Amino acid sequence: MYAIVDIETTGGFSANNRIIEIAVVFHDGQKITGHYERLLDPCRSVPGFITGLTGIDSGMLEGAPTFAQVADELLELLEGKIFVAHNVSFDYNFIKREFEQVNKVFKPKRLCTVRLSRKIFPGLKSYSLGRLCESRGIQVNDRHRALGDAWATAILFGQLLQADELEEISQSVKGRNKSLSLPPNISQEQFEQLPQATGVYYFHDKIGKVIYVGKALNIKSRFMGHFTGKSKINLKSEIFDVSYELTGSELLALLLEAMEIKRLWPKYNRSLKVRSVSWGIYSYLDQEGYTRFQINKIFPGVKPLMTFSHHAEAWKHLSDKIESFDLCPKLSGIQKTSEACYDFQFGKCKGACCGMESFDVYNQRADCAFENSFGEGERFLIKDKGRRPEEDAVLLFEEGFLAAFGYIETALDFDHVQEVVACLKPVKRVAETRLLLQSFISRFSTEHIIHLGPD
Repeated sequence: MYAIVDIETTGGFSANNRIIEIAVVFHDGQKITGHYERLLDPCRSVPGFITGLTGIDSGMLEGAPTFAQVADELLELLEGKIFVAHNVSFDYNFIKREFEQVNKVFKPKRLCTVRLSRKIFPGLKSYSLGRLCESRGIQVNDRHRALGDAWATAILFGQLLQADELEEISQSVKGRNKSLSLPPNISQEQFEQLPQATGVYYFHDKIGKVIYVGKALNIKSRFMGHFTGKSKINLKSEIFDVSYELTGSELLALLLEAMEIKRLWPKYNRSLKVRSVSWGIYSYLDQEGYTRFQINKIFPGVKPLMTFSHHAEAWKHLSDKIESFDLCPKLSGIQKTSEACYDFQFGKCKGACCGMESFDVYNQRADCAFENSFGEGERFLIKDKGRRPEEDAVLLFEEGFLAAFGYIETALDFDHVQEVVACLKPVKRVAETRLLLQSFISRFSTEHIIHLGPD
């Protein structure tokens, strides 16, 4: 027996958002046999963009039960059934967390209709629910409402069952795919549930403690990559569970990895745990009016152009700027000489170090070299790839540090940007996020960066 589930929520994160609507459509493998539907009181207001997407506002939820009030009823309905959803990790993580809040364990077998559709209906341009239903001739009533989407997913699942000539569904349920060199305490079923998508993953020991945090463009593939060498034997034997959070955005995965390592201090993240900002690139005008750069340890009262964990990182970054903008290595503190820099002799320096190039011409290039540095009070959003084709990841940066992040539907625009900002999940400032942004920001075009006024 299958339970096809869809939920609507106050936002995209199970950690700080709640379910406002849940629907379950039951399928016996041959046909739909019934359904369950509830509006739920999240005990908080519904954000405006969620109302715009679903049509559900706070007034509609007045008098609705909380999840805790329907938990027993819902658990009884779901118990013993295979949990099916489109992008199953999203719905499952929310529902699992809600059950945890009322001290109930919920660990069903799970199937993802996105994953199954890629295998059974290969070659489609998009595997979003809307596009899949369109391509399969399935009519979706009440799109972005729980029952409407759950019912459409159930019809899609029925088509998957009928077209499954290679028994992909039964293999996914029973875990009968070819044997892999898995850690001894990780089952084939656990491995098969890992997504082939971008995000952050966590290895847990036998008591549930996180012992490693990693980032991957393909979590499933990266998982197996951990266990190819003898040096990973201890790690392999200590893993009892794997969890993950999809990000879509590679930058967000890197940022989240850095923040989670700082927060959790996992046993096997030795190298990143000790990273801290201690070096900076500074600029000043010399007596001749030329802009000079210097690498130095960070000290109170003077703000650097950029910060780094190691002197070598700062040196490499400044050397790259010298080459890209035809800067003088002597004026940048890379070469020490009382005469013209060595590069001038070979025509690589235009002569600022010996008066052959005027300071105003040279300073224009020097200023451009660090125009992406982040000033005091500077705030901006970066719009990046989301977890699904129909959504974008949104990252808020303040003075170059990640301050908040979240997801919005691609159909929504940024006309009311403060409303978007208000729906993002705030995070604690972590120095490494600034370093990561510095290395990534050049990859984004201006249309993906939205500058904001001071907070």
